[in-house]
Amino acid sequence: MTMQEMAQGTAAAARPAGRPRSEKAEKAIVEATLDLIAEGMGVAELSIEAIASRAGVGKTTIYRRWSNKEDLVVDALATLKAPPPPVAGVSVHDDLVTLLSAMQDEKRKSRTRCIINIAMSDADRYPRLMERFVKIAIEPRRQAVRDVVQRGIDSGELRPDVDVEVALATLSGAMLWHTKWGNGDVTDDFPTRVVDQILSGLTNR
Repeated sequence: MTMQEMAQGTAAAARPAGRPRSEKAEKAIVEATLDLIAEGMGVAELSIEAIASRAGVGKTTIYRRWSNKEDLVVDALATLKAPPPPVAGVSVHDDLVTLLSAMQDEKRKSRTRCIINIAMSDADRYPRLMERFVKIAIEPRRQAVRDVVQRGIDSGELRPDVDVEVALATLSGAMLWHTKWGNGDVTDDFPTRVVDQILSGLTNR
C-alpha cells in the first residue's frame, strides 16, 4: 500500500459516517416552537427564523432535522400527547375510566390546552399538518377506546349491537365538553361518572 493510499484510508476512518443528531438541540428547537405558540403565535405567523432565534441554533440546524415548518410543528405538538396509558384488561368499566382519566389530566394542563387550541385554529389553512397531528397524537387514543369497547362486545360485557364509533364519540365528547367548555368544576371522579352513566345504557341486563 502506498503512502497516499494509507493517508486516504486514515482520513476516511476519521471522518464520521454522518453528522450526529444532537438531542439537546432538538429539545431546544421543540421547546422554542411550543413556547412561541403558547405566547399566541399561530402557525401562519410562526417562522423558522423565530424558532431558531429562540432555540439559540442556526436555521440549518433545524432544516437538517425537519424539511419544513409544518413537520416541525407536528412533532412539537406530538410531544404534548403522551401515549395512551396501559389498561388492565379486566373490565370495560375500569379500562375506560383509566383512559378518560388520562384525558382529564391532559386537559388540566393549561399550557398544553392553550397550545393545542391555537394550533387547531389553523387547521383550515394547514390541513396536512392537522391530518398528521391527528394520526400521530389523537388517533392512538381513539383506537385505545375503540379496542376496549370492542373487547367488551366480544366478551359479552357489552351488548352485541353497540355502535363502537358512537360509543367513542359519546365518551370522548363528554370529556371534551366538560374540560374545554364546562364551568371548570370538574372533580377527579368525573371520568368514573361519565363511564357509569354511559355504560348504564350499553351493558347487558
